[in-house]
Amino acid sequence: MTDRPTVVRRAPGKLFIVGEYAVVEPGTPAILVAVDRYITVTVSGSASDEAVVVISSDLGPQKVRWHWQDDGRLGLDAADDEQGARSALAHVVSATEAVARLLAERGLPVPALGISVSSSLHDNGRKYGLGSSGAVTVATVAAVSAFCGLDLSLEERFRLALLATAELDPQGSGGDLAASTWGGWIAYQAPDRAFVLDLVRRRGVEEALRVPWPGFEVRRLPAPVGLSLEVGWTGNPASTATLVSGLHRRTWRGTESHRTFVRTSTELVRASITALEAGDTQGLLHQLRRARQELARLDEEIGLGIFTPELAALCDAAEGTGGAAKPSGAGGGDCGIALMDAEAPHDIAHVRKRWAAAGVLPLPVRPALEGIEE
Repeated sequence: MTDRPTVVRRAPGKLFIVGEYAVVEPGTPAILVAVDRYITVTVSGSASDEAVVVISSDLGPQKVRWHWQDDGRLGLDAADDEQGARSALAHVVSATEAVARLLAERGLPVPALGISVSSSLHDNGRKYGLGSSGAVTVATVAAVSAFCGLDLSLEERFRLALLATAELDPQGSGGDLAASTWGGWIAYQAPDRAFVLDLVRRRGVEEALRVPWPGFEVRRLPAPVGLSLEVGWTGNPASTATLVSGLHRRTWRGTESHRTFVRTSTELVRASITALEAGDTQGLLHQLRRARQELARLDEEIGLGIFTPELAALCDAAEGTGGAAKPSGAGGGDCGIALMDAEAPHDIAHVRKRWAAAGVLPLPVRPALEGIEE
């Protein structure tokens, strides 16, 4: 058993403010905020030999033994796989494999690992829609790399996390990973994931951590002035990957309607960034309402089911008191957000009551100013 000290890292969840769906296109901007619900990953030495990684999670099977295979990936015994471990722990496994590949390229061994995952991004196993997959990927990369003695920058850890996620879902934007890594309010543009994956295949992980990624950009933004971020959970988990894949399977992508949606989203995100940086409260609320309208137009045209009755009620309640609201992320359930006048507590309380009456649970979450934490 290794005598390396145990490493603990936690990563916050996220909410999309504006720019979802369009952000999957490389170089197209979105605004996200990290929130103070966390995934915590603890990495310690394992009593097993160096060919074994033992992973446990409060969201899946306990203490599942994974074995390093000749192809550099982690494999399972059939009995463990039958418990659903491969699906439940896919992001933890992929993140661990990404770190192991970097170690191999540097000629360093992968020690025996014991990895434990705990989450406050779920309710009795049901996800809130606060980016649990992204948070667990970021936290796992940070914890495993630190345990193995790798001194990586924030951007290098983000890049490893995106490589791990793109192996599972190349359509994912990585915005959740960026919010969990940097924390606070951020402007984010996704890289060309096909380019990134091809780069890794041709030149390795080390090179992929160094060279520019087409389209990629992330920068911090100031928090909105005089506004309270209110979050409502519909109680219905939604699959972002399924909704985005459904959009891609349709013939809509590449059409004039698709190009118009991306252009409009880009324009309103940039206007939202300008409003945030200028402290323009009304300008930001206006752009958030535009974003709701654009998502509604997309939903009506494509029929994805972005707006559920609960999400529509959430938006109407907030707008009825002068705020602005929309689904956060892919919609279809999960969470909606509202920006409300922070100096109008009675209005906020009224909106929360209307949400509760519509079956929407107000979540006591706040922006997390920091990203990955020790």
